[in-house]
Amino acid sequence: MVGVAAVLVVALLAVAAVVGVGWWRDSRRTDLARALDLAAPAERYSFTDWAGVRRALDVPDDAGTDARTLRRMLDDGYDADLTSASALEGSAELLRARYGWSPADLDWELLAQAEDGVLVVAALGEDTDVDDLADRLAGLGYERPGEDDGVWRGGEELVARISAQSGLTGSPVLQYVALDADAGVVRTSDSAAYLEAVLAGDLGAPEEVDDVVGAAGDALSAAVYTGRHACTALAMSQADEIDQASAEQLVEQAGGVSPVRAYAMAVRPARDLVVAMSFEDGERARRNADARAVLAAGPAPGQGGAFTDRFELGDVSADDGLVRLDLDPVDGASVFSDLSTGPVLFATC
Repeated sequence: MVGVAAVLVVALLAVAAVVGVGWWRDSRRTDLARALDLAAPAERYSFTDWAGVRRALDVPDDAGTDARTLRRMLDDGYDADLTSASALEGSAELLRARYGWSPADLDWELLAQAEDGVLVVAALGEDTDVDDLADRLAGLGYERPGEDDGVWRGGEELVARISAQSGLTGSPVLQYVALDADAGVVRTSDSAAYLEAVLAGDLGAPEEVDDVVGAAGDALSAAVYTGRHACTALAMSQADEIDQASAEQLVEQAGGVSPVRAYAMAVRPARDLVVAMSFEDGERARRNADARAVLAAGPAPGQGGAFTDRFELGDVSADDGLVRLDLDPVDGASVFSDLSTGPVLFATC
């Protein structure tokens, strides 16, 4: 009996250790990482930490019910270059007035853009009553699903009617809605079929973005791209012929660059930025760290002027297959909104 008891104690301790390690790891995950776990696989993700934005802007707690405070928060967030990644910013006042949730009380928001559809995942505040949100959707005219976690069907005409009746702007991504009380999120899309497929499929971002998401850390605003999307969205091929020729020469002088596996740009709570790029191996990462540091401190063909007009380049590091560049924005520069889409020379493939 003593032997059996000892075995049971050891087994329980082992289970407790596993649970403890799992809790510790989860507690250290950022909101960006959690948001990606709750989204669908996609090529591009745009993240806004609304709770962090409110803290950064000293927004009072009553912003969720005060239209004037909400408007001021949106204006100040735009000026501070903290809200350009949001898909809901343009509909914030309608969401507050009619839907019962908005950037004024959300924890965070993630826009996932895939080849076959668009998804918004929004984390509801801890005091949000999901049953109340369901009643609001029914009152607005959405068709109630057969299951609580199913898709509420609205459509283009319904969102247009809600907008017209309120005099406020509604986004196409509000056409179809799914409430997830267990996860504390609401998911929306402009396609019922796509939203249903998301709910029926496996959630989570592609594994290839894990390293750059880890490097992004705690982000107020972030853009996360797969390698294929980064090599298109940020490519110099979007620039005119003169800028493309200039870029080719600058890249050659810097020593050449390799295609990225994944890419992330994030605004941190201190308002500095981090750019993370992952590569196939450590050797490519080291070469690219050197080349991209040179490119990030020089001219900005396709953007105009030089990158030094926008930011001061800080530390540049290569760790295994990951390259990280720290950027300190020049006063008044909108670095994130300007450089999260291309052409961006230091991010080109």
